[in-house]
Amino acid sequence: MNELNCIRQELAKYDPDQVVWDIEDLSKQPPWGNRISEDITNLSNYFVTSDGEDFLAVFERALQMGLEVGKPVKIESL
Repeated sequence: MNELNCIRQELAKYDPDQVVWDIEDLSKQPPWGNRISEDITNLSNYFVTSDGEDFLAVFERALQMGLEVGKPVKIESL
């Protein structure tokens, strides 16, 4: 949880137009360019799930649930 909070704080320092879309080609931009929701104010709330939820908030809930039930959170590729 501490690491996630640190990540969120660091991402909040960057404007949405500073997103890195392709680490191998930093000039690449997302397919939607800079046409994003006004709700996105920085990179801490830039990333959303396929159903529109803030990714970091979803991840935080998963970590919190793992802590509550005493089980590790496992991340798998779909």
